[in-house]
Amino acid sequence: MSPIPGHHPLPPPDHGRRAAALGQLRTELGRRIALARQPHPEGVTAPRLALLLAELGTMAEVWTAAARTRKVASLPATQTRPVMLLPGFGTHPARMGRMRRTLGQAGHRVSDWGLGFNMGADEDRLARLVSRIEAMARREREPLVLVGWSLGGLYAREAAKLAPEAVGMVITLGSPFSGDLRANHAWRAYQAIAGHEVVDAPMAADLGTKPPVQTVALWSARDGIVGPRAACGRPHERDTAVAMRCTHLGFASHPAVISEVRRQIEGRIERT
Repeated sequence: MSPIPGHHPLPPPDHGRRAAALGQLRTELGRRIALARQPHPEGVTAPRLALLLAELGTMAEVWTAAARTRKVASLPATQTRPVMLLPGFGTHPARMGRMRRTLGQAGHRVSDWGLGFNMGADEDRLARLVSRIEAMARREREPLVLVGWSLGGLYAREAAKLAPEAVGMVITLGSPFSGDLRANHAWRAYQAIAGHEVVDAPMAADLGTKPPVQTVALWSARDGIVGPRAACGRPHERDTAVAMRCTHLGFASHPAVISEVRRQIEGRIERT
């Protein structure tokens, strides 16, 4: 039978290539499962299980607190500043929307980090973040205030070390910058998703070293994910530490946290 003019038969499927790809996928899946199953190191403590379970009530707690604060009028800032918000691990900047709106209503010029979901520590992402910070600082003609939640706070601290002239202040929200990076309930999930050990992240950093700018650490004894000591840090690792009463997930949107962030930005309260 002669071929139909203009008809080009499809090549046979490459079963070998499919099998190889499937094998690689299984190997990678097994590697990530192994990362998630690593034993918790001895002597490194994470928050109590009761605190972790309390994280489930974050939305109700934030809603109740927000309902109370709606009745309180908020004065505009007397001096506004450019602010960048950096989301926590596995979250999108939209998760910090309430903070962005509240700070914006006070008159501050607020933006997010512009890198979408925060899926782990990465050298390239840190480099792009620094470039964005430097560009915004030039446009604003003054250094930025970086407000980072959890892993976002670690990015903020490292970015401030690389571009101190473009950063005026760093505020971390429940960020585990002090001590062992496994003093929390998130490190196994982080390893499974990011694909590397939390203590061997592909982002060169000495997390405990204080950035050469004003550094404020907000922490909570009710944090059910990150150990309070890791988020509070030692005196030489930050300038100021402020104790909050919220869950770890609540750092992104709790009215009390947002109010404290605003006070720190505007320099109206000095705490140690």
